[in-house]
Amino acid sequence: MGRYILRRAVQAIGTLLLVMFLLHLLTTVAIQLNGNPAQAFFGDKIATPAQIAAVEERFNLDDPCYDQVGNPCLGPFVERLGQYAQGDFGTNLRGREVADIVAAAAPNTLRLFCVVLVTWLVLGMVLGSVAARRRGSPSDHGIRLTSVLIDAFPVFVLLIVYRYVVAVPLHNWAEDTFGANSWPPYWFKPSFDPDHPWATVLVPGILLGLAGSAAFIRLVRASQLESYQGDHVRTARSKGLGERHVVVHHVVRNSSVPVVTAVGLTFAEALGGAVITEGLMNIYGMGGILWGAVRDDDVSLVLGVVTLLAAVTVVVMILVDIAYALLDPRIRYE
Repeated sequence: MGRYILRRAVQAIGTLLLVMFLLHLLTTVAIQLNGNPAQAFFGDKIATPAQIAAVEERFNLDDPCYDQVGNPCLGPFVERLGQYAQGDFGTNLRGREVADIVAAAAPNTLRLFCVVLVTWLVLGMVLGSVAARRRGSPSDHGIRLTSVLIDAFPVFVLLIVYRYVVAVPLHNWAEDTFGANSWPPYWFKPSFDPDHPWATVLVPGILLGLAGSAAFIRLVRASQLESYQGDHVRTARSKGLGERHVVVHHVVRNSSVPVVTAVGLTFAEALGGAVITEGLMNIYGMGGILWGAVRDDDVSLVLGVVTLLAAVTVVVMILVDIAYALLDPRIRYE
């Protein structure tokens, strides 16, 4: 196991470097084709050549390679790697440290992810287990039909209907019923409140989790059906073990490997931010930051945020691989 973790760590570093280099190439080509984004620093104002040159120097955009189409600009890439290694991710166009921006936004995205994950696990494990346990029954068909209907309903439509049709009446009702300073009004508040972050991401997170639970339900059902037909389950039953013990220790545990994979991928996606959810609900998260940085041609912020997201994604995937062996004794890494 130790050698496997070391090998995966080396692979992770290589993957991260490759992602950073590809991102650097894409950004470099965009600058070479579309022009230097230093003008974005001044907004609608007309800047003098001296002012633009000063901004280019400040954000390391003054290298002549950015004016040569097809030049990979390896010098700036190596220099940026050195800065990242020292924990310096640069500043955005407004002079704010990228690390500070991420530190302020990441907790909100993680809160949203926690609510989504709990919703996924509750709906997926409960409904998927019931459908697998009662295969072919009306409840199984009903759960499968419900998952198809959920898949057919776009998440952005669900969020729009909630915010502009449902949230305001529920918020007003909660204020009149429980008082303006109680928790229920914040649950149904149409927009994010930084003073009550957990309360205002609760309902959007549940809706986002509901919209993504359909595939998770089907995954749990398929995994548990395969486990029910396994020799280890028949052996456990032949030994006289109780059905609850068989289900919990032999079916659920051995069918959790694909579930862990799905949770890991969900975590990686959540760090990127549910852009639609954060945008519609005005949640200051990673997705909103990245969207705004791309829109404003903020090269330093785009590079810093995507690099951090890639690093966290690689780490999560390593943890998922390690969790495989803990959940399923048949899996061992040499």
